Amino acid sequence: MNDVFQSDSFNILPHLVSIGLAYLLALPIGWNRERAERSAGIRTFPLVAMASCGFIQAVESITAGSAEATARVVEGVITGMGFIGGGAILHKGDRVQGTATAAALWATGAVGVAVGLGSLDVAVMIALVTGITLYVLSPLKREIETARNGDNKDGNAV
Repeated sequence: MNDVFQSDSFNILPHLVSIGLAYLLALPIGWNRERAERSAGIRTFPLVAMASCGFIQAVESITAGSAEATARVVEGVITGMGFIGGGAILHKGDRVQGTATAAALWATGAVGVAVGLGSLDVAVMIALVTGITLYVLSPLKREIETARNGDNKDGNAV
């Protein structure tokens, strides 16, 4: 236990870099959700990625990289993301909103886990695909919904 408090075991730079990278990878996703005025945004997404990364790094430092312990923490993060994402989903009459935000939160948790495990290529790809999905497909979804509702660009029924 005393080993934890010795100066040579307090190496903050690798954690700062990893947690900072997880935070930065989540910012564009959070910005997209913030601009769309969703229930989670610019603060929530980076915090989710940072915390997910931190959980992984914390367990690895205290369990000497035990695969079983790491797997249990990953399972816990996945479950926790499900609860957080569930809070983003809203029912309004016969419509359900927030599923994309919930899925993006889950993906952002995966970004943090991947960074925490040192799989930076996986983290970057998850962040890129999530960002592209939100930035490119959100306008397309609005067009589809507008067409489905029978409205034209002026808001008049077709």
